[in-house]
Amino acid sequence: MAALRAAGGYTVMVAYDRARSLADAASGVDVLVIATPDAAVSDTAAQVIPVPGTVVVHLSGSLGLDVLAPHVHRASLHPLVPLPNPEVGAARLRSGVTFAVAGDPAARAMAEALGGQVVEVADELRTNYHAAATIAANHLVALLGQVERVAATAGLPLSAFAGLIQAAAEDALVLGPPDALTGPAARGDWATMDRHRSVLASMPGSRTELAAYDAMVALARRLSMDTADADADMFAARLTLAPAPRVEQVA
Repeated sequence: MAALRAAGGYTVMVAYDRARSLADAASGVDVLVIATPDAAVSDTAAQVIPVPGTVVVHLSGSLGLDVLAPHVHRASLHPLVPLPNPEVGAARLRSGVTFAVAGDPAARAMAEALGGQVVEVADELRTNYHAAATIAANHLVALLGQVERVAATAGLPLSAFAGLIQAAAEDALVLGPPDALTGPAARGDWATMDRHRSVLASMPGSRTELAAYDAMVALARRLSMDTADADADMFAARLTLAPAPRVEQVA
């Protein structure tokens, strides 16, 4: 709400918390925003007495508009950007990011007031959209966590790879993922990848580290060869079934 207040054009009224009755939350406003976790959106909306002229908006990426029943005017507004804290979030929401909207035009108006790009996502495609968003943000961060762990075995911090990470992401966005892909998986350099697996097999949590590496090699091979799902599965099986080097510890 701080971002909308700063953008102008909206007067942000009082925020409601769990201790306050929600019955009259839709009274006297044009838009009521439900900013709860996904699991609480439906119950929160049901506690609010519908007001004919008020649009009720949720901020979930995965939910459709049905969770806002019994309200007549419904909309969803989901920013495609991480919001780790209020200060960073308020700035990012006004940085020209993409917003996925559905339902009442009020959602599009809010996104445009924030200077955002707007895409419309229908309810029946909401899960597809949210899966892509989760992979783009959460899975990418988890993958960088693996980079950090493996880099540490070479005595290097994650920040040493910042230029590589940023350039690879930019290339994928500008050139497209197939043309941006480089490295041993793209070349089919199995000898190098087997050496990588030897290192991963010696790390704590080696089973998880190897599974993640093998899965990403399979995706890279699929991307480089434009293969079908069955072929990608074959690459994954080829890597997963390869015996990991035996590691023994001698006291």
